[in-house]
Amino acid sequence: MKVREIAHSRTGDKGDFSLVSVFAYDEKGYEKLKRDLTIGVVKEAYSEICLGAVKRYELPKLRGFIYELEHALGGGVTRSLALDGHGKNLCYVMLDIDIPD
Repeated sequence: MKVREIAHSRTGDKGDFSLVSVFAYDEKGYEKLKRDLTIGVVKEAYSEICLGAVKRYELPKLRGFIYELEHALGGGVTRSLALDGHGKNLCYVMLDIDIPD
């Protein structure tokens, strides 16, 4: 199952950090994300661009999580040569992660 089947995602940036949020459509999906969308799974999904640590912040009242990816934007918006310097499209990586059914 893909994360996109049970959740939606948005992405923001702070310097060279990408902040990827994921919010479950319902409580059942939230519990599944809480169990299966671990820091390790997210770190692996972003391994080609995330050169630092990944942290997870839980937002239980919103049924969501924010993943902070350190050193994931090539130095930040004003320093990166990446086409998407803000990392706005990085949420699609999150939604494409496979988790157990």
